[in-house]
Formats: sequence, structure tokens, C-alpha cells
Amino acid sequence: MSRTITFNKLREIKDQLPEGSVKSIASKLDMHEETVRNYFGGWNYDKGESIGIHLEQGPDGGLVTFDDTTILEIAEEMISAG
Repeated sequence: MSRTITFNKLREIKDQLPEGSVKSIASKLDMHEETVRNYFGGWNYDKGESIGIHLEQGPDGGLVTFDDTTILEIAEEMISAG
């Protein structure tokens, strides 16, 4: 299921993640940490991949549409759990 949020909201979610969350998400999903960072707006494609996000320019940093919301959902659960 796809989902669209602003880029600024995506960065806000990343900034709220507890220390070590990127590593934890990557381990849980058996992927490179840089792939998870790229999902949150990083640009390291030497080590990581782009996985199903589409950027469109606009207010609040533009819009980000996710083809796969798995990483986003895990991040939101981690934030909710405190």
C-alpha cells in the first residue's frame, strides 16, 4: 500500500528515532544500513539502494510517496514505543 507525506515530515520521523534505530531496522529487514538511510532522504548509493520512494518538489521539502511503507511503519512503531 502506498503512502505520501512531506519530505520535512519524513526527516522529522527520522530525527525522532532513538539512537541505533537505523541499524536495528536494517538488521530486522536484512538490508544495508545505507539503504535505510536512503529511505529517509540519504543519497549514499555506493553502499545502499533506493527502495520504492518517489520525490516530488513542493512545499515542506516536497512530497515523498512510498511504494513500500515497511521501514516507515517500523520507524513509527519505534517512536511510539518511546
